[in-house]
Amino acid sequence: MAKIGMIGAGSWGTALAWLLTNNGHEVTMWSALGDEIDMLESTREHKDKLPGVKLQPEMKFTKDLPSAVKGMDLCVLAVPSIFTRKTARQMKELVADGQILVNVAKGIEEDTLLTLDQQIAQEVPQAEVAVLSGPTHAEEVGRGLPTTIVAASKKKATAEYVQEIFSSNVFRVYTSPDVLGVELGGALKNVVALAAGMADGLGYGDNTKAALITRGLAEMSRLGILMGGKAETFAGLTGMGDLIVTCASVHSRNRKAGYLMGQGKTYKEAMEEVKMVVEGVYSAKAAIALAKKYNVEMPIVEQVNKILFEDKPVKDAVLELMMRDKKSEHNELPWEA
Repeated sequence: MAKIGMIGAGSWGTALAWLLTNNGHEVTMWSALGDEIDMLESTREHKDKLPGVKLQPEMKFTKDLPSAVKGMDLCVLAVPSIFTRKTARQMKELVADGQILVNVAKGIEEDTLLTLDQQIAQEVPQAEVAVLSGPTHAEEVGRGLPTTIVAASKKKATAEYVQEIFSSNVFRVYTSPDVLGVELGGALKNVVALAAGMADGLGYGDNTKAALITRGLAEMSRLGILMGGKAETFAGLTGMGDLIVTCASVHSRNRKAGYLMGQGKTYKEAMEEVKMVVEGVYSAKAAIALAKKYNVEMPIVEQVNKILFEDKPVKDAVLELMMRDKKSEHNELPWEA
């Protein structure tokens, strides 16, 4: 049995706390929102973000961050990506040398263009940082539906320890040394999922969705590989797998926000209606900045940014994508002489 601090009590943090408690671990959940902790402690259910998932009697809750960090075998950072750096900074003096911090959020910092694990490493340099990511909706994990995910770390022993802690008969965990690729896949797919939702909101069909997923994966892979990620990662669970589920699922907040924008709402109106953090909105600016930095063509990401921040009509963006210069799908493939 491990002692685990769950730092963040949203839908994903709650689902993972439920899973880890089922695995026999001692879990203490913390939230910066006192009312959230009061609700969880009194009702044993996150009625707002994960209704129907009853939390076990042995699970602990606290409003005191040191109680959720000090003496823990590992801590899971499950706060929204825009709060990852701030939360890690608050944890700095509480984390012991070599203590494992597992990031489960997805995003890229807009100002620095750093991935979340890089932000955590900056703020808590004495920690061993790992990442847990993949095609995993909290609503399904909390119901015990079969799910697969990837634990990534620079050190094999750290990844395998996280694998052991989280694995169960309904939660299969793979390991990977490609932390950067795993982080980029999780962040960039949210931007593509916004586009997929917009297409659904416009009433477009499966052909359109397949095109966005496939070409979106091409954009993610081009950028990620140039930055140092591995092609195998983008073809795997944290690339293709996460992209498929986020673009297609009714549980996806990014797809839902895009759907509402496809129906004519602004991104601010869409975010208010979704009532949860829409990570793709925050990652979109970072993604286009990275595309410019590495001189990578990312037309879908570019059009999403224009829709979000330049008030470009969604239909016009689709038309521009369709009418781009004619190209070969794979420039590297040779033609017969």
